[in-house]
Amino acid sequence: MSGTDSPYEGFTAEERAAMKEHARELKTAARRTSRADKAAEAERDVLSKIAEMGDSDRIMAERVHAVVTATAPALAPKLWYGMPAYALDGKIVCFFQSAAKFKARYATLGFNDPARLDEGAMWATGFALTEVTPEVEARIAALVERAVN
Repeated sequence: MSGTDSPYEGFTAEERAAMKEHARELKTAARRTSRADKAAEAERDVLSKIAEMGDSDRIMAERVHAVVTATAPALAPKLWYGMPAYALDGKIVCFFQSAAKFKARYATLGFNDPARLDEGAMWATGFALTEVTPEVEARIAALVERAVN
């Protein structure tokens, strides 16, 4: 099979861009000095990334950020593959992925392995977001609280 006949198409341009962004995030974090400086800079990076988003994604990301930081102050905001994310002891617990990030129909609130959302043999770790209403905020708060407790 020649290289052009292969069914493997590799990473999309969006996926490659996200990986490059993550490499830049790691380099930037390594250059920071004190732990407090690192935390403050990381939160500024998250807020800056949110500010760059288009209207719909930005509004949802702002609300998600507010809910997560109010519900679980132990979670540290940081960028993760160019997305606002929230870590506990350096491990990403949850993240917001804008719809524009991978040209998707909806934004996503996702949870990684450290999130304690276990519910039997199967549970959701990603939630589609099209709008953040007061009801959605309450559900996000409940999920985040459960994820860290």
